Amino acid sequence: MNLRKHSMLYRRVRKILESARAGVARSVNTTQVVANWLIGREIVEEEQKGRAKAGYGERIMRDLAKKISEEYGDGYSLTNLKLIRKFYLTYPELIAFTKGHAVRDLSLEAHQAITAEKGHAMRGFSSILHARRGKSWKPGRLHSNLSWTHYRTLLRVDKDAARAFYEIEALKNDWVTRELERQINSLLYERLGLSRDKKGLMRLAVKGHEVRKPADVFKDPIVMEFLGLPESPKLVETDLEQALINNLQSFLLELGKGFAFVARQERLTLEGDHFHIDLVFYHTLLKCYVLIDLKTGKLTHQDIGQLQLYVNYYDRERRTKGDGPTLGLILCTDKNDAVVRYTLGPEHAKKIFTGRYRLHLPTVAELQTEIRRELRLLRGMEKS
Repeated sequence: MNLRKHSMLYRRVRKILESARAGVARSVNTTQVVANWLIGREIVEEEQKGRAKAGYGERIMRDLAKKISEEYGDGYSLTNLKLIRKFYLTYPELIAFTKGHAVRDLSLEAHQAITAEKGHAMRGFSSILHARRGKSWKPGRLHSNLSWTHYRTLLRVDKDAARAFYEIEALKNDWVTRELERQINSLLYERLGLSRDKKGLMRLAVKGHEVRKPADVFKDPIVMEFLGLPESPKLVETDLEQALINNLQSFLLELGKGFAFVARQERLTLEGDHFHIDLVFYHTLLKCYVLIDLKTGKLTHQDIGQLQLYVNYYDRERRTKGDGPTLGLILCTDKNDAVVRYTLGPEHAKKIFTGRYRLHLPTVAELQTEIRRELRLLRGMEKS
């Protein structure tokens, strides 16, 4: 083991951490992200120099972790250094490069320390901290609204396209880390990708979730573990509805962008007969009403007919100039896809949608099974 090389690596990493500390007042989150990326870069470059030696990388990280932890605490344990190395390998272009130079814009102190030992041109941590936003930003590049905890969560996503999608959506929707983690665990990318072809999936990775038509709004299944309700045949619709109202903010996040709550149990009276719509929303992007009917059992064709009645009524009596056609969504625990297909027909299927809801966060295998089932249904509808 080359002690001099390891000592030089330690000094370079230490100088990065000192520069990062100096920039805390300017931007705590971005400073930590940049510092960790640079540390990952140092580790990877040092490993590559000794890659012919078995166990070289493990030894240098173990030695580095011991020295750094003594001065900076447990945040730089061996486990965390491995994560930081993975961060650099996953995001190799996080910070822009220029021809003939290494990373742009580090602090003067880091510049002086690193150029003296490595011959790289690096300047100004302060400039990096003003991470680009808007049109010039793209997934995989530094953004000041993504913290280190965001990036740690994103590292769990193996697919590049899915990871890019979650970066975009986290920024669009101001997701805190907990919400980002929930959306990843619930396979949001895969659920939204159900009805999309290859080009549609590519758009998810480049543009995020775009709402262009009614089918883009709904996902299947809807995951509602936040209600805290047990999976039970004794669950009644009034309890489910009340739980959704009590957790309306979480429900709106699960439904997706554009939903605004309007009413619950709205009464319709038709020649003396009374009907009640469970939940009424307005979709601000499609500019239309969305009526949701809740079912705690398996969906029947009568349930579909009832929602068709509500949608027709809204279109004739409530829809105003500028509103799009009313949409309907039935949330149920189970459904017969053939019954849905033949009850609705191709025209009504453009306005009325059905979806399963889950009261616990499913495993990846469970969600993948449901997604495959929905794909088979979609292919069957395309052929018919």
